[in-house]
Amino acid sequence: MAASTPLQGLDLVDCARANAKQGIETTAHLCGYGKDLNTFRHELEKACQHMGVEFHELSDLIKNESPLMQMEGEIVAPDTASEL
Repeated sequence: MAASTPLQGLDLVDCARANAKQGIETTAHLCGYGKDLNTFRHELEKACQHMGVEFHELSDLIKNESPLMQMEGEIVAPDTASEL
């Protein structure tokens, strides 16, 4: 559901992160900016800068979905299902 008024600050960044995979047009609409992509981008840049979040483009806000793969360590598992 699209916001009834343009979101700002943390709410804007949260909404943009949640919808970034859908593209900038959809994300701007859902964040309350309609088709005003310039204002959406400007406000999003401002909010990210205030929060200390690096932002160059919308894809910067997409979180990596497999954080376990980035963790250091060793995976311990049986060689076969029969060894469970």
